[in-house]
Amino acid sequence: MSCTPEDVFGVLSDGWTYVNWVVGAARVREVDDHFPAPGSKIHHSVGAWPLLISDNTEVEYVDAPHELRLRVRAWPTGEGRVTIKVQPTDEGCEVVMDEVAVSGPAGVVPQPLLDLVLHPRNIETLRRLAFLAERAAARP
Repeated sequence: MSCTPEDVFGVLSDGWTYVNWVVGAARVREVDDHFPAPGSKIHHSVGAWPLLISDNTEVEYVDAPHELRLRVRAWPTGEGRVTIKVQPTDEGCEVVMDEVAVSGPAGVVPQPLLDLVLHPRNIETLRRLAFLAERAAARP
C-alpha cells in the first residue's frame, strides 16, 4: 500500500469503518469504547437483508501498527481467526491477511477448499482497506 503502517492502523483501529473494508459485513451495530484493545469487540451483522447474521468480532491480539488478530464470529456458520500483519516498505507498507476457520461448520472444511472462497474475498477486502488508508494518508 502507498501509505504507512500507521495509516493502515488508523483504519483498523476505527471499528466503525469495518463495513467499509470487510467484504460481507453489512452493518456495525456497536463498537466497544476501548477498541482495538484485546478483548474489545465490534458488534456487526454479515450477509444481505433479509438474511443477516448478527454476531461480533473480538480482538485477540494487537501490536499496533504491525499486527492485529481478530476472532470473527458469524454463527451458525462458525468462527474464524483473521490475522493482519503490516510491515513498512520503501514505497509504503505491505499488508498480509490470513484467515482460518477455527470452529463450527466452517471448521471442518479443509483449509484449501476454504481458501478458494476466502482468497478472492480477502483480496477485495485488502483493496478496500488500501483505498481508505491511502486516502487518509493523502489528507493534509
